[in-house]
Amino acid sequence: MKIFYAIQATGNGHISRAVELLPYLQQYGQVDVFLSGSNSHLNANLPVKFTSKGMSLFYGNKGGLDYVKMLQYCSPIRAYKEANALPLDDYDVILNDFESITALSCYLKNISSVNFGHQAAFKSPNTPRPSKRNVAGELVLKKYALTTAYVGLHFKQYDHFIYPPVIKNDILNGISEDKGHVTVYLSHYSDAVVANALSQLPDIRFEVFSKLVKQREQKGNITFIPIDNASFTKSMLQSHGVITGAGFETPAETLYLGKRLLCLPIRGQYEQLCNAAALQHFNVPIIEKIDEHFAENVQAWLNGLPQQQLTLSHDTYAIVQQVMETAKAAKLLNQNTLSNILNEEDVWAIG
Repeated sequence: MKIFYAIQATGNGHISRAVELLPYLQQYGQVDVFLSGSNSHLNANLPVKFTSKGMSLFYGNKGGLDYVKMLQYCSPIRAYKEANALPLDDYDVILNDFESITALSCYLKNISSVNFGHQAAFKSPNTPRPSKRNVAGELVLKKYALTTAYVGLHFKQYDHFIYPPVIKNDILNGISEDKGHVTVYLSHYSDAVVANALSQLPDIRFEVFSKLVKQREQKGNITFIPIDNASFTKSMLQSHGVITGAGFETPAETLYLGKRLLCLPIRGQYEQLCNAAALQHFNVPIIEKIDEHFAENVQAWLNGLPQQQLTLSHDTYAIVQQVMETAKAAKLLNQNTLSNILNEEDVWAIG
């Protein structure tokens, strides 16, 4: 069996999850990876056969998106040419982790595919949303990477096709302890903004993961560390708590470990606002931005009630089994092409 696995390389979460999933997928056959995007900071230890600049999100230095840079990398003409060129007919199974070029290619060639990942969970109306919904944000989540079928991942099983997060083996098998520091990963803020805020809490040690530093740097109560999967995992396992954006993988791993978690959603990214709404049910404090009250908010978080721990109803092996069964069902149901789904919103979860 030949498996085409399209991965969105905006941020590090998609790549990190793919690395964990790869050995399970390879039990079914050959896996070729299409890495699409220009904004990840992890080494992709994956069998990458196809690459693209994709349609990436870029972050500014003060908590929001960099729209100018995003427009510079966005080329619909290039995306259409790349979609036409992808040899998807050569593959038995197409897995898509929220990647638009592969979705377009499947549509043009009438090939079935499975959207497998966190964003797939938003096909369900039961998945938590913020009190104020954003029409454009909803359209992106539901239409950006249309596929034949969906297998979603989220903090809880909000619908029948949604499964728990894929937790790294290094976390599952690691030794969790509390060495007193707070692990920080805020890629949507500059190091200077983060350092200025955290230096106001001199009695707390922080380990800040930075996309700019090349080696560990100590500045007062803050240690800046280059982004690296192993170093970040070790810091999390030994931390008292974690401060990060309202993404998916890092909050999920933090809650699984039973660590304290504080989240700052990226401004303008609707998915993170949705995640923040879900995290509040775990008693996770959500801070809108780094401002003059940030230090007191961090102190209140550390002194407050701990967060609810995340539990796993399925292991990674069981989730991959379900994905492959869904892919098989989607292929057999020839009528469920992407063109049909564009007109039939009820046909979005098989298996």
